[in-house]
Order: sequence, then C-alpha cells, then structure tokens
Amino acid sequence: MDARAPETPHDSPPLACERLSPETEPLPPPALGGWGAVFRAMRHRNFRLFVSGQIVSLVGTWMQMVAQNWLVYRLTHSEWLLGATGFCQHLPVFLLAPLGGLAADRCSRHRLVMLTQTLSMVQALGLALLTLTGQVQVWHVLAVALVLGTINAFDMPGRQSLVIQLTGKEDLLNAIALNSAIFNAARVVGPAVAGVLVASLGEGICFLLNSVSFLAVLGGLLAMRLPAFEPRPQKAALAYLIDGFRYAQRTRLLRVLLGLVAAVTVSSMPALVLMPFFADAIFHRGSQGLGFLMGAMGTGAVVGTLVLAKRPRATGLAEVIFVSALGVGLGYVLFALSPSFYLSLAIVPIIGFSVMRHNTAVNTVIQVFIPDEYRGRIMALYAMMVVGVGPFGSLAAGALAARFGARLTVMLGGLLCLSAAAAFRLYCPRGACEAL
Repeated sequence: MDARAPETPHDSPPLACERLSPETEPLPPPALGGWGAVFRAMRHRNFRLFVSGQIVSLVGTWMQMVAQNWLVYRLTHSEWLLGATGFCQHLPVFLLAPLGGLAADRCSRHRLVMLTQTLSMVQALGLALLTLTGQVQVWHVLAVALVLGTINAFDMPGRQSLVIQLTGKEDLLNAIALNSAIFNAARVVGPAVAGVLVASLGEGICFLLNSVSFLAVLGGLLAMRLPAFEPRPQKAALAYLIDGFRYAQRTRLLRVLLGLVAAVTVSSMPALVLMPFFADAIFHRGSQGLGFLMGAMGTGAVVGTLVLAKRPRATGLAEVIFVSALGVGLGYVLFALSPSFYLSLAIVPIIGFSVMRHNTAVNTVIQVFIPDEYRGRIMALYAMMVVGVGPFGSLAAGALAARFGARLTVMLGGLLCLSAAAAFRLYCPRGACEAL
C-alpha cells in the first residue's frame, strides 16, 4: 500500500513489467472463451507431448516422495530423521542450481532434460531394488535423496527454461499455469495411490513404479520436433554465472519476489516434513491418512492453478501473490490448531490452493518478463528459493518438533509466512507492483 518503500537510485528496472521490450513483451493470447482459454497451450504439439509424459512421471514422483517419507518414519519413528531426509534431497538444489542454470543457458535444454530424467529413473530403480530385497537402511535413503537432489539441481532450471520453446511467448503464461496444475494433479493421485500401495505391498513397489513412469516422459521428449540447437557466443563460464547473479541483484522486484518465495518455502517445510507424524501419531490414521492429507492439499493446488490459467495476461498478479501468501500463513496456523483429522482434511486444500497460486504467479511474472538469455540462470535462482532453501526449513522443523512439538512448529511456520506477506506489501516497488 502507501507504506511501500520507494525505488532507490541504484535499482535498475530491466524486468518487462517495469519496462517492456519487444523481445520480452508477451503477445496477445488466442481468442478463446470460457474453459477453452485454460487449455490453449495444448494446441502446441510439443507441449502436448511434454504434458503427457509429465502426467505419468509426476504421479510416480509423488508416490516415491510419500513412500520415502513413510519408509524413514517406519524405520526410525524420528521427526529429526524425517527432517534430515528432506535436507539431503533439497540441499544440492541450493548449492548446485546455479550450475544447472548455467547449463540451461549454454547447452541444449532439451538434451539436458533428457539426461536428468534418465538419471532420475536410475536412482528410483536403485532405491526400489534396495527396498524390495529387504536391504534398505536409513543411510541408503539419505544417500539416494542426495543423488536425486543433485539431479534436480540441473533438471529444474532445464525444464522451466524449456517451456517457452514448446509453446512460444503468446501462450507462455498459460503453459506455466498448466504445468503447475499438472504437477498438483499428480500430487492428488500420487499420494493417494502411495498410501494404498504402502499399506498393502510396501514402499518398494512405489519406488519401482516411479522408475517405470520415467519412460513416459522420455518417450515424449524423444518425439518432440524442436529447431536445432544454436549455441550463443560463449563467455567464460564463471563470468557468465556472475553476470546472472548481477542481473538478479540489480533488479529490485526480482529480489523481492525471490525473497518472498524463499520465506513461503521455509514456512511450508514444518507441515510437509511432519505430515507423517500428524497422520499417524496425532490423528492415528496411518499411511492412508497421510495419502489423503497430501492428496487433499494437491486438490486445492490444482483448482488454484486452473483458475489462474484463465488469465490472458499477467495483470493483477501482485495482489494474487500477496493474498496467496496470507492464505498460506493462515492455513498453517489453522492446521496447527486443528483438533481433528476431518477438519485438517478441510484446511489443507486451502493451503495447497494458496501455495501454488503464489508460486505460479511468481513463476509467471519472472518467466514472462526476463530476457531469454538469462532464463536458465534466473530460473535456477527461483529453484533455489522454491526448493533449495527447503533443507534449512526441514532441519529446523525436525529439531523444533523434537523439542517443542509438531503443532507449535507448524504454527511458527505459519506466522513466518504471514510476516513475509506483510514485508512483500511493504517493500514491493510501487510502480512495478501496480504494473503487474
């Protein structure tokens, strides 16, 4: 509001919401009405192939995520080790994502994603074999989580940067929102299926099915028709990397958005890490209860991103970002106070709705308004904030829960998110936020 801090003379405004350029200004979307506008990016063959593979693969990914957390909980019943597992999986993204962004800006993004998806399939198969043969130990899970995190540090900037090549600028907003919706549709199906499979057949089957699911995305990538990769004139790798950091540092709106994403991520980690503890120790619903809670959160996220996908342009997104951050914070506070499983089951869709509207809106603003030459490196910074800072939240969540209890830990996360939303309203550059 009026309390927002003014721009400083040292802030340069290269984002297109502050100064649009011919290269970054989005083209008008096709004239589609109603729900047809929601799926307009699907008219692109390459994007349809991408989506088809992602739907299958992401269901497997969510199955593995739930089964992995349950496996650690079953083996140890330790809140701290649940946090340590998240730490191992996300820390490499924080440390190595800049290198992934560098690769996405200097190499073929299509080939980069092919490589990372293949490696992801191999790690899932390794964990499946360890679990199905009864050899798995906690340190195996932690090691595999580190490997997967390293792969994701290169996969996330590559996939995020590839989307524009699959749709073009005119449908980029819609494609980003649909991609988020697909991610969260899998978040509905994957945990629910994992809850049933873990209860009946064990965690190893989930890991094995996840490994097989990568064949779908690899098939889609192989079937794409993309222009031949044309490398840009190459600077020294270190200079290229530093240039990306400098671009982000001198753009105040980008700094504010990335800071808010980091705060929302850290705020979310207590609930995500401790969800198995809530499902079993607090609500006494076991692995099926965990699957229902995660699935309900994903349902809310799908609804939120589909509604956002109807927007033809990136207008009014500053308000979406602010209100969504408030919704996340309030949702976690209410979840921490909830006395029953069914009330919690009603609250988590609101959290999912708010988290993904927030992240999708921020992703949209950044993707549309940055020059393509910086896309990989800036999306690497986004990956660091939305995933990479998670390890610190995971460790803190495990440590705080062991000392003060799960409920208070989740409530502290909610209060942090509410504070971050207020800070965004205060420090978002006035002209930029009004233009969004």
